[in-house]
Amino acid sequence: MKILHTGDWHLGKVINEFSLLPDQKYILSKFFDIVSLEQPDVIIISGDIYDRSIPPKEAVELLNATLTRIIEEFSIPTLIVSGNHDSQERLSFGNKVLEHKKLYIEGVISSNIKKVILEDEFGNVNFYLLPYVHPVLIRNLLNDDSIHDHSDAFNALIKQIKDDFNPNERNVLINHNFIIYSNEENELSESERSLSIGGTDFVDVTLIEDFDYVALGHLHRTQKVKKDNIRYSGSLLKYSFSEHDSDKGVVIVDLKQKGEFNYHFVKLTPLKDMKIIKGKLNDLVSPSYYKEINCEDYIFAILTDEDDLYDPISSLRAIYPNIMRIQRNNQIMNIESGTKANGDFKKKSKTVLFKEFYNNIMSQELSENKLALIELIIDEVDRSEVKS
Repeated sequence: MKILHTGDWHLGKVINEFSLLPDQKYILSKFFDIVSLEQPDVIIISGDIYDRSIPPKEAVELLNATLTRIIEEFSIPTLIVSGNHDSQERLSFGNKVLEHKKLYIEGVISSNIKKVILEDEFGNVNFYLLPYVHPVLIRNLLNDDSIHDHSDAFNALIKQIKDDFNPNERNVLINHNFIIYSNEENELSESERSLSIGGTDFVDVTLIEDFDYVALGHLHRTQKVKKDNIRYSGSLLKYSFSEHDSDKGVVIVDLKQKGEFNYHFVKLTPLKDMKIIKGKLNDLVSPSYYKEINCEDYIFAILTDEDDLYDPISSLRAIYPNIMRIQRNNQIMNIESGTKANGDFKKKSKTVLFKEFYNNIMSQELSENKLALIELIIDEVDRSEVKS
């Protein structure tokens, strides 16, 4: 049985006021090229379908179009679990009705873990759909006060699965949790949201080693956990500059007869990549430098100039229209709008607004002497307005 394993789509993602929906629509069109080429028997999406619990309508429309094409055009059974970014109830809407189309969506966990049985020439393949859930919910669901963290909750759920487990058949777990192996160091990314605050958010891999394949979501870099058959597919796109050097794509898994397994990774090339550029401002805006790269990419510029710079943001944006970040003097500044005030600007003083504007334009803080001068000018202007 050939399985296409993907996850962490994060539809509706916005980074520094840049909506990635056009990039996601593009990458999903390339995803279908892989589907056409590989002709998988089943598709797995391992959570974090959306980037937030209440996604924008455009993200919902994109998911609807994508799943409709999978089911109607390709007729491929598709198995989905919710992640920690998803609203479990919203993702689960209509899931019972959709099962007759072989679209299985398990958003809300229940006391009976969802199992989908598919067959091939070697017999049954049992897919267990285990979405992300908070330990408190599992403690209440199972009425078990001994559950305190993610590991406790996961262990209790796996025990339920093992009660139904047939070790002579092939068993696949679909899950969105932070699974680790104590002797390995997982490759993490800035864009992954922590699963807990002040608690234990990871689960030991030893709990799931009996499965023939484990299709994981949550970590955005494609990687194994101890064994090749326990894998994170990684996200479809780069969602932070910490991922600038990692490839994105999907994992194609071939389950043969019991005990026989192989896989390969299929890379996806994005519409716009995430790039880090470094050097002096004049060098970075020189044609001899930027002719070698795609200026439409999302850019993080690290400026090494020691002298004061006038309006480096505008200079860089003229060449790199999708610049997202600038770092100077070891200070990182996220690029939003060069003239737009942050937050609730109506409640901010004129001095604070000018400080934000100065910081955006000059990429440095306003000195105390300059701040005192600005405050004096603002005060004089305010008094002249009162007189008039």
